[in-house]
Amino acid sequence: MGEFDFESSKSEELERLIGGSRAVGEDAVAEPRGEEPEIDLRKFESILRIPVVMQVVIGSVTMPVANLLKLGRGAIVPLDQKIGEPVDVVVNGRLIARGEVVVVEDDNTRFGVSLTEIIEPGSGARRI
Repeated sequence: MGEFDFESSKSEELERLIGGSRAVGEDAVAEPRGEEPEIDLRKFESILRIPVVMQVVIGSVTMPVANLLKLGRGAIVPLDQKIGEPVDVVVNGRLIARGEVVVVEDDNTRFGVSLTEIIEPGSGARRI
């Protein structure tokens, strides 16, 4: 599976949202197609700056409260996913992608996620 080009995907999504017309300059407005309202790019760019919560879910487990209360320091909780299985990438509770856990090149003490699959909107992506 190849690398995901976030910048390319972001600009493709922007193009799709503004109706496929690329405008130049700060006063530019997307040209309407049919009955679509005009979009002020400055307002749209402010939406792109809104922070969202992104989580990488490496697994989960269901257990009774009694077992949860018995957990202590050093306890191991086995998760439902196995090593090598893709992890879920969730933004604001919605599954948006899957990927593989990797070690960050610049800092071997940190992990990251290499995206391998983007979940298309409306493809039945579940809410986590």
